[in-house]
Amino acid sequence: MRHRSLRTRLVATTVLLLAIASALIGVATTIALRHFLIERLDGDVRASSRVLIRAEIGSPPTLMLPERGPRPPDTLTAIVRNGSVVTATVFPFGADPRPVPASEYRDLASLPEGRPPRSVDLGELGDYRLVASSTPLGDTVVSGLPLAPVEAIVTGLVIIELVVTGITIAGAGVAAAMVVRRELRPLERVAATAARVSVMPLDRGEVSLVERVPDADPGTEVGQVGGALNRMLDNVGSALEARHESEVQLRQFIADASHELRTPLAAISGYTELTRREELSPDVEYSLTRIASQTERMTGLVEDLLLLARLDAGRPLERGEVDLARLVVDAVADAHAAGPDHRWQLSVPDEPVVVPGDGSRLAQVLANLLANARTHTPAGTNVTVTLTAEPSGALLSVTDDGPGIAPGLLPHIFERFARGSTSRSRDNGSTGLGLAIVRAVVAAHGGSVDAASRPGRTEFTVRLPRSGA
Repeated sequence: MRHRSLRTRLVATTVLLLAIASALIGVATTIALRHFLIERLDGDVRASSRVLIRAEIGSPPTLMLPERGPRPPDTLTAIVRNGSVVTATVFPFGADPRPVPASEYRDLASLPEGRPPRSVDLGELGDYRLVASSTPLGDTVVSGLPLAPVEAIVTGLVIIELVVTGITIAGAGVAAAMVVRRELRPLERVAATAARVSVMPLDRGEVSLVERVPDADPGTEVGQVGGALNRMLDNVGSALEARHESEVQLRQFIADASHELRTPLAAISGYTELTRREELSPDVEYSLTRIASQTERMTGLVEDLLLLARLDAGRPLERGEVDLARLVVDAVADAHAAGPDHRWQLSVPDEPVVVPGDGSRLAQVLANLLANARTHTPAGTNVTVTLTAEPSGALLSVTDDGPGIAPGLLPHIFERFARGSTSRSRDNGSTGLGLAIVRAVVAAHGGSVDAASRPGRTEFTVRLPRSGA
């Protein structure tokens, strides 16, 4: 029952308690009625015994007991003399008397005198309440009445109790289900509000948290839960607004800083190139080469930061029909030229695979994935690029048989400036933003990107829909 719903448990508990109470009442009533009926039957047995004793006193010892007189139906009368049954007869109502079978004489003769009536099984005659009394003549008179009427009344009562109890429990179950359903509606509203909030994207962007529990009555326990949830949502909403304002300010700062840095970096690069045209000493030439290299790297970092800031701000991308097959072929060709010491393999459909999107940004996704595979794996690594057309869009995978990604890094691989192990070091000049850009661009196209890695196999999977985001 612990795994059932609260409604089911409440209804089941109510019905179970009612069933137990009905059973206790029924058992108590049945026992009390049976006791009362047997007491009344014992009174009739004693009265019948007194009548028989008076009849025995007024009769000659050798005569039969009178057949007429005040006698209940199926009365049993017997005379025991010197330990033996002299006569034993049952007097049915409206029928001739019939003798008691001789096989039951032993039970009649063994009854102790002067004791309260007791139940005796007389075989085919059934159960009887019998009492033995002595007479002044020295005989023992046994008188009894059948238990069958008492058992019939008790059985009828049990049947009635079962029927009434069954109807009552069934009706109570239906009524309890209706009442519990009505009383739990406020709790259902609380659960529905919590469910709607649980599916809202609260991790980024501007969030309008307007969901609240309606009609939260503080006078009830459920209303108190609803009120507590509303207060929690107010607190969360305020925190989300503060977080969004901070994110907006940070994005604007990154965008402004990146934009402002582009001009001096371009100037440094230009002056460096201009200076290298002059006749310079080897040391100066080397210094200018390093300045140009670091300027190029910083320019790439600034461009990446500016792109991420724009994507975070939700600026729309260009939209058009993009043939992913052509982009993949071009990207693999560029990667082969940049990394001839790797073995590149390509699998694309013969037909174009067209999706809506920004061609330059999707080309950047491919370039970043292939650069990631090239720069973070040793020479001789096999890199396989596969493009598959699906009914809902396109599936792109980039797989390599390199050393893999550390398990502790894998959940954070798409975060900005994520740094891996030595096998995926950044001595090659990587900014640490390539995979973050991949995720941001793919998300802007309404797609998804996943990574799976183990030693000897690392796979990045990109899914792009046929309909734009």
